[in-house]
This record gives sequence, C-alpha cells and structure tokens, in this order.
Amino acid sequence: MDGDTKTGRRRRLMAIAAAVAVAGFVIGLVVFKPWLLFVDVRVDEQLPAVAAPAVTEPTATASAPVASPQTSALSTGPTPAPPTPAGPVEVAAGKLISHEHGTTGTVRIFQQPDGSRVLTLENLDTSNGPDVHVWLSAADVVEGTAGWYTAGSAEHYDLGLIKGNQGNQVYAIPADVDLSKYRSVDLWCVQFSVSFGAAQLIHN
Repeated sequence: MDGDTKTGRRRRLMAIAAAVAVAGFVIGLVVFKPWLLFVDVRVDEQLPAVAAPAVTEPTATASAPVASPQTSALSTGPTPAPPTPAGPVEVAAGKLISHEHGTTGTVRIFQQPDGSRVLTLENLDTSNGPDVHVWLSAADVVEGTAGWYTAGSAEHYDLGLIKGNQGNQVYAIPADVDLSKYRSVDLWCVQFSVSFGAAQLIHN
C-alpha cells in the first residue's frame, strides 16, 4: 500500500507540474505573441503631396510716376497677406533608425492649407509586435541600446496604435499639440516599454 500511495502521489505531482508548465506556456504566448514577428501588416495610405512655393507676380512700375515721400506715405495701403499654399507644406522631417528591432523609413509632418497637421510614416519597414504606438517624444534620439528606453522617461504625445509595420501611413495631429515641444518620433512598444525605432525631427 505504501508503494502504491507513493506512486500515486508522484503521478499527481507530475500531472500538476505538467499542467502548470502548459499554463505558463499558454500565458507566455498570450503576453509575448511571438508569432507577430513572422507576420507583416502592410498599410499603404495616400500621402500628402507637398505644395510648390507660391509665386507672386511682380508689379510693373516702369510707367508709374515717381511720387514724393509725402504722397507715398499717404497712398500706401495695407501690406497684402502672403498667398495661401496650394497644398500641404512640410514643417518637419526625419529618418527612422533601428532600436530593439530593425527599422527604416521616413517621418514627415505636414500642415494642410486649412491649418490641420498630419504625421506620415513613409516606406516604413520594422518588425510587427504587440502594442506598438506612434509617439511624438520630447527626447532626442539616441543610437544603440542606450536609446531603447529614452522615450519612456520623457514627455510624449501618443498618436495611437501603429497601423502596420510596413508601408505608408498617415496620423492626424490634434490642433492643441505644440509641436515645438517634441524633438523626435518614436515607435514605442507600450507593453514592454521599449523603442522599436525612432527618428530625430528637423523642423523647417
């Protein structure tokens, strides 16, 4: 009986250990989602077309009579407002570098003729992963492993979950966001508090 009891107890312990191992494996899959690293999500949205600089036609003055300083002072009207751009104007841009995952592409920020602003990720190529967001960050970009966590300790504005790990994407920037506060764009994995890649912004 003692032998049978020990054998039964051993089997129960082995069954419990196996169940715990399976549960741990399943939880690991749910949390880390390793399959995402092998599944690409491509998004190709329409990118803004940069407006050509507005050209002001010169005013012919050859035949106009020369006015005295007093006459000119009296006849001078209000200075005309600069012409409104015909399309979006680029206000900032930068190149993505790799952090924890290999990342390439171009980041641009455009102002539309109506004053609204958008951020674009162009020719993006990075790894897919869980809970990766597009951040405007007040931190400067630091290359190498030292820069993997920099954005997490700086002020940021979250533009939302990344739409895909490849392609061209457009993100609206709310009107109350002060772009002068932000030095970079970071592809930040919120779940693991690490940067996939980032771009230092050069403001125009």
